[in-house]
Amino acid sequence: MVLLIVVVTIIVFVIVDFSLRVYLQRRRELQLRKEREKALDIGLKLDFSEEAKTLKRVEVKDPKARILAVDDEPIILDSFRKILVVAGYSIDTVEKGSEALGLILKNDYDFVFTDLKMPEMDGLEVTKAVKHLRPDIDVIVITGYASIETAVETMKYGAMDYVQKPFTEDELIEFFNKSLIRRKDRIERQMKPTVRLITPSVKESASMHEFNVPAGIFVSQNHTWVNIEMNGTARVGIDDFVRKIIGTIDQVALPKLNKEIEKGDPLFSITKDSRTMDIASPISGKISLVNAEHVEHPEWIGSKPFELSWMVCLDPSNLSEELRSLKIGADSVNWYRKEIDRYSEIATAIEGEDAGTGRPEKGGDKGGKPRADEKFMAEFANAFLLK
Repeated sequence: MVLLIVVVTIIVFVIVDFSLRVYLQRRRELQLRKEREKALDIGLKLDFSEEAKTLKRVEVKDPKARILAVDDEPIILDSFRKILVVAGYSIDTVEKGSEALGLILKNDYDFVFTDLKMPEMDGLEVTKAVKHLRPDIDVIVITGYASIETAVETMKYGAMDYVQKPFTEDELIEFFNKSLIRRKDRIERQMKPTVRLITPSVKESASMHEFNVPAGIFVSQNHTWVNIEMNGTARVGIDDFVRKIIGTIDQVALPKLNKEIEKGDPLFSITKDSRTMDIASPISGKISLVNAEHVEHPEWIGSKPFELSWMVCLDPSNLSEELRSLKIGADSVNWYRKEIDRYSEIATAIEGEDAGTGRPEKGGDKGGKPRADEKFMAEFANAFLLK
């Protein structure tokens, strides 16, 4: 009886705790929505005519991004403000392209959202001018069905994407949230990472822009690491460079025990989205142990990559000879810096190709992944893993 009371008490406590959390979360969301609606009301009463005659500005606290919308129809701009402000975006709106150009020189925007068909200065001209004056700003074009070909043409001049009218509130918010993810991803790729040599006094960095290279561990040209154990066996895994650039690994395939492997032979494979990449063995030997946990939990690879994230153990058969092709310590750091430069060149080239080839989102794989990501993964595997 006592046990039953305890169980019931625990269940009631869990239910109450969950209900309270849901209530508080909804209350916070409602309060945030009211704050944004209040900001919308206040912003529309302020006079910004000194900056641009038709300018209307609404700023929210900690915005997801700052947007400048250009359209010659005030009713369309009213809709943008109401939808995007409540969704957490700060927004300026103007009715002329010439006004928009004056504003981008004075303010820092993440996006310019421009209608394609406008008098005096159309969306194509706005796109060209924005990308010339402020190439850091992403441009999105609003178009109707009849002007899709022209909208695609704007991408040749640097526009990120286009959105077709008419669209619902949910469609617009989803579109902008995805565009924001793409922008952040592009900025992260363009940031040049640094190399961090890990010693007993220097901790590993979790930053996506710092690659950890532990002192005392060998690295191979195909970005695997080799740690020689006291008993002479060698643990092998993927390095921090691969782990951080590829991101979450969806699947791992490991070799069978006692298999004889020659240096350069496929040792194990990793799968990201729909692409499987073979990882070549940095040394020759016999498989003595495999880390089966990664087959069931590939997400664990990101946890302490040079301690827990080994893939296989080998009994080396030609270690003294093959260690000459591996790098360690300061040599590793210098080599990684060259690899970072090479990676930056490849990523920039792919980004440039995508800017003039139409919409990246369209024609993706069945999982909805963009062609740009597929191309990037293929190029990355060919350039860095197949050595």
